[in-house]
Amino acid sequence: MPSPIQILVDADACPVKEEVYKVAFRTSTPVTVVANSYMRLPEHPLISRVVVDDQPDAADDHIAEHTTPRTIVITADILLAERCLNASATVIAPNGRPFTDAAIAMAVATRAIMVDIRAGGEQTSGPPPFTKADRSRFLNTLDAALVRLQKAGA
Repeated sequence: MPSPIQILVDADACPVKEEVYKVAFRTSTPVTVVANSYMRLPEHPLISRVVVDDQPDAADDHIAEHTTPRTIVITADILLAERCLNASATVIAPNGRPFTDAAIAMAVATRAIMVDIRAGGEQTSGPPPFTKADRSRFLNTLDAALVRLQKAGA
């Protein structure tokens, strides 16, 4: 029997935690919220929290270490997404865009270029504002990922 599906949330700046909980309740999928500080969560047996220390990348390390091919990781962190894809996980950004093996190398390279530009003192714009369309896309992508993993494990 395959291992159960789980959802891991890189929670410190995640704008779709409530949506994840609703999907988890509807599908009976366990969720682990990983953060650098305590945050309030719904009291429910499907929802658990892991509070890591405040070291850089502590949450990322925990998530990457607990990722399997039956894990859905919710993160906007490109480097964490790459680590989880390398573990054959499904990775979804909060805006609903899936990270894929085909696109991750370009995303990592673009991130590195932007870090260099900002280190040189140049001002860059941040990500676009989070919209209702992003929230809707996220829910659709998460539902599709769960259905795919359920069928693969059947």
